[in-house]
Amino acid sequence: MRGLPSRFVSMRFFTKYRLPLKANSAMVIAAVVAFAFGAALLTSVSGQRAANQPAPATTPSSSSKPGAPQADPAVELSASQLSAVKIGQVGTYLFPVEKETVGNIDFDGDLSVQVFPDYQGTIIRMLVELGAKVWKDQPLYTIRSPDLIQAESTLIAAAATFELTNKELARAKDLNGTNGVSERELEQATSDQQTADGALKAARDAVRVFGKTEAEIDQMIATRKIDPALVVRSPISGTITSKNAQPGFLVQPGNPPAPYSVADISLKWMLADVPESEIPLFHLGQPVRVKLLAYPDRVFAGKVSKIYATVDPNTHRSTIRSEIVDPKDELRPGMLANFIIRVQAPVKAVAVPANGIVREPDGTMTAWVTTDRRHFSQRVVKIGLRTDDQVEILAGLQSRELVVTDGAVFLSNMLEAPPSD
Repeated sequence: MRGLPSRFVSMRFFTKYRLPLKANSAMVIAAVVAFAFGAALLTSVSGQRAANQPAPATTPSSSSKPGAPQADPAVELSASQLSAVKIGQVGTYLFPVEKETVGNIDFDGDLSVQVFPDYQGTIIRMLVELGAKVWKDQPLYTIRSPDLIQAESTLIAAAATFELTNKELARAKDLNGTNGVSERELEQATSDQQTADGALKAARDAVRVFGKTEAEIDQMIATRKIDPALVVRSPISGTITSKNAQPGFLVQPGNPPAPYSVADISLKWMLADVPESEIPLFHLGQPVRVKLLAYPDRVFAGKVSKIYATVDPNTHRSTIRSEIVDPKDELRPGMLANFIIRVQAPVKAVAVPANGIVREPDGTMTAWVTTDRRHFSQRVVKIGLRTDDQVEILAGLQSRELVVTDGAVFLSNMLEAPPSD
């Protein structure tokens, strides 16, 4: 039994000599054996776990001190890859200081007129079509006006009375001094003739107010016929921009819609709303450039003509009005337009082409700098104004540094997945 554990010696002793045991003694021995077996099993499992436990992690040593600036990301291009980029020196550019906003086109309100009649009436004829060019005082339409008819009736009656009193005065003068007419009758005839003459002049003036000429008035008196057509004429020279009536329509002064609208279309208004915080930047006469979706390759020029004195309390914006010369009538009211207004003198600043700047996924702007035209390092820059494909550099680059002017995106992509040569 030498060399065996004590628990196995006890078991072999009882087995070899088969000593008689009482029931209680047998139960105690069984419990001792079970406890010894469980302890051995626990010791074996604990040893195995200790063998499989990983060693504690260690922080790799670093030669750089904490907080030290990191080197800019860099790439190296092969000879074949260099053809994908263009390199140039950082230069300067004259950037105009401008504000840009969205507005709309409208007719020049000072040169646009809605043509209402001066009196109520029914339209007889429409004399011009939409889009036609008209001159000042050119007839646009005619109406049948009860007021005109009344005035012409009074004219014809006044003319007849004047003619009768003239005859009576002439007869009285012929008979004056004879036994036929007394002096009192002559005076009465003279008074009647003068009264009729004044009434005729007043009636002619009343008809003249309706636009009738002297020749037309004389014709009505001679023929004893009224002319019920009241002619409505254009108050300005321009183009018919709207037509809203037809023969038979009843029209009244100032009751919209007007039968015609006439506008001088050689000038257009452009209205833009700007934030109230930017109002001090705008002044009368400032140059304005306008771009429209209808003419993407063209720029229309104008100037600020009015800065409205009120601010919308809901949007906190004010309206800026500009005048644009449009001799070919290419701009249409209601068109959306981008207004670019120069608010101060141009600024000379460091700049690079727009293709040399990359917006990274985190929103930063970067450029690629080189000294040997083969190795390129990425540098974070701060940009400002942008005009004519040039970007102002506020920080990150110095004048005369060599940078990638075209193909910067190619280099940024190489940081993610460097292409094989």
